[in-house]
Amino acid sequence: MTRTKAAAWAGGVAYLLMVGLLVGGATGAPGTVQAAGSLLAVSLLAGMVRRKPLLALAMALFGSTAVVVGSRGSVYESLATAYQGRFLSYLAVELVLGFVVATCARRASIVASAVSFTVQLLVIGGFSGGNDLTVNGVIALLAMAASCMAGLLIRERREHAAALRAQEVAEAVTAERLRIARELHDMVAHSIGIITIQAGVGSRVIQTQPAEAGEALRAIEATSRQTLSSLRRTLVALRQAGGGAIGSERSPLAPSPGLADVEQLAAVTADAGVRVDVRRSGEQRPLPADIDLAAYRIVQEALTNVVRHAGTGHCRVAIDFGDEELSVEVVDDGCGATGNGSAHGFGIVGMRERAGLLNGHLSAGPRPEGGFRVAARLPLPEPAPVAVEAP
Repeated sequence: MTRTKAAAWAGGVAYLLMVGLLVGGATGAPGTVQAAGSLLAVSLLAGMVRRKPLLALAMALFGSTAVVVGSRGSVYESLATAYQGRFLSYLAVELVLGFVVATCARRASIVASAVSFTVQLLVIGGFSGGNDLTVNGVIALLAMAASCMAGLLIRERREHAAALRAQEVAEAVTAERLRIARELHDMVAHSIGIITIQAGVGSRVIQTQPAEAGEALRAIEATSRQTLSSLRRTLVALRQAGGGAIGSERSPLAPSPGLADVEQLAAVTADAGVRVDVRRSGEQRPLPADIDLAAYRIVQEALTNVVRHAGTGHCRVAIDFGDEELSVEVVDDGCGATGNGSAHGFGIVGMRERAGLLNGHLSAGPRPEGGFRVAARLPLPEPAPVAVEAP
C-alpha cells in the first residue's frame, strides 16, 4: 500500500470520525454550524475522491445524511429550524458529485446522480413539510443540477483537450512519415536510376567493349556504396531519435546535402549519360538548412526524372540567389511528358510538398518548345541587421 493510498484511506476514516463528533458530541450547536462543519470535513475526502470517487460520494452522502438526521440542534431553535440549516450539509455531496460526473463513466455518473437525488429527496421530504418541502426540494434540485453541469463542462473540456492532443500527435506522426518518405525517395530514386542506366549500358557492351562494361560496373559499385551509406546514416538517425541507438552501434552523422553539392550530383548524373550544365546567379550566401536541403532534393529529383524519362543527353540547372527568394530551375530538351507525373510516382508530389512546407511554389510540366521544366521558388528569410559601430 503506497503512501498516497494510505493517506486517502486515513482521510476517509478521519471524515467519518468528524461526522460522528458533529452528530454525537456537538448536539447543542445550531444546525447551520453543524452543516458548516460537515462542509469543512468533506475536505478530508480529497484523496479518496481522486482514487475512488464513487466510494467518496457514498461516504459524503452518508455523513451529510447523518448530520441531518442524527442531531437535534440548539435549545434556542425549533426542531424545524434546526433541520432547515442542516440541509446545507448536502452541499458537500454536490461537490463530490460534480467531481464524479467530471471523471467517471457516464453510466456511473447517471446512477450516482439518481441515488444522490433520491436520498436527499427522501430525507428532505421526511423532515420538511408544506412550503418548506417545496423550497428545500427545489434548492436541492438546483444545487445538484449546478454541480452536474459544472462536472459536464469540466468533462467536455478534458475530452476536447485530449482530442486536440491526439490530433496533434497524429499530425506530427503523419508529417514525420511524409518527411521520411520524401527523404528515402529522393535518396534512393536517383541512385537506382543511375544504377539502372549503367547496368543497361554494361549489359549491351560487355561482349564487344569490356573496358566500357568495367567502367559501368565500377560506377554501379560506387553509387551502390554511396546509397547504402546514406541509408545507414538515415536509419541510425531514426533509431537515435526514437530513444538512442540500439546496442552500442553509433556512427557520426554526415551533414545534410545542400546546393554546394550540386556539382557532385551533376558529375554522378553525367556518369549516367546526361551532361548537366549548372549555372548560378545572384549573391551566393549561406542558406538556412531546411531551404538548402529542399532545394538540393528538388534538383536531385528533377535530374532523376531526366535520366529515367527524358531520353536526352543534356539538361540545364539554374540557381538564382535573389534578395527575397531562391529560384531553382531544371530544364531539359528531351521527349517531355504527358502530364505532371503524379500518377506515375511520388517524385513531383514530393517536390511540391517540400516547396509547400517552406511557403514556396513549384511548377512542373512540358515546355511548348519541347522538353520538360521544373521550377521552384523558395522564400528566403530577411537577413539579420548587422550593427555598425561609428568611428
